[in-house]
Amino acid sequence: MTDAAADHREQSELFTQAEAPPAVEPLSEDEISRLTEEIIAAFKTVFDPEIPVDIYELGLIYRVDINDSREVVVDMTLTAPGCPVAGEMPGWVQNAVKGVRGVADCQVNLVFDPPWESSKMSDEAKLQLNMF
Repeated sequence: MTDAAADHREQSELFTQAEAPPAVEPLSEDEISRLTEEIIAAFKTVFDPEIPVDIYELGLIYRVDINDSREVVVDMTLTAPGCPVAGEMPGWVQNAVKGVRGVADCQVNLVFDPPWESSKMSDEAKLQLNMF
C-alpha cells in the first residue's frame, strides 16, 4: 500500500459522520472532505511540548466525529497518562478545531484505552525523531 493510500485509509478510519438532529441538512461529501482536511491541518498546529512532532503525526488522535450540525467530537490520548500538559492539551486541540471555518463546536475527550505506543506514529514522525 502506498503512503498516500495508507494516509487515506487512516483518515477514513479516524473520521466518521455522527448522527445529527433530523432538522439539519446533511453535510455534502465535499464539505466533509474539506472539514476533514482542515481539521487535520488544525491538529498539526498542536505539539506535545516535550516532543517536536505534532499530535496528528504522533498518533494521539484516535477518533473524530463530525455531525450535520458541524459539531466535532475528538477522542485523543497522550503519550503518557502523567504527561505534564494533560490538563491543557485537550483545550489546545479544542481551540484549534474551533478555529476551522464551519465548525460550530468541538468537544475533546481524553482517553487512555488503548494506551498510546510508538507504533501509532506516522512514518514522518518516526523520521523526525530518528526512529528508523
